[in-house]
Amino acid sequence: MATTETALKEALTSIEGATGVALVDYTSGMALGTMGGSKTFDLNIAAAGNTDVVRAKMRTMEHLGLKGEIEDILITLSSQYHLIRMMKGRGGNGLFLYLVLDINRSNLAMARHQLKRIESEIEV
Repeated sequence: MATTETALKEALTSIEGATGVALVDYTSGMALGTMGGSKTFDLNIAAAGNTDVVRAKMRTMEHLGLKGEIEDILITLSSQYHLIRMMKGRGGNGLFLYLVLDINRSNLAMARHQLKRIESEIEV
């Protein structure tokens, strides 16, 4: 089991092209932990904004009567991937991992695989 800080550090250092990562509570919109980012990219603001994305998707699924669970959400920008991975099990209900990747230095399939592994090891 990994602590939040250890898991975020692992995501930032082991996932090729990662520039920022956060553990977010989507009930409050608050980041419980962040690592990376920059002066021009505030992970706390991004966490709050992506909470709205998660909530909107959950509402849409409810309106459509979809019974499945969100595994992850991908937002593709011209220079970045933003990957939202919903936490499951062991106290992860209501939480998601948010990963920012440089599109030119990352492998999206590998990043998804590694983030899934990190999510399964994190202890909240």
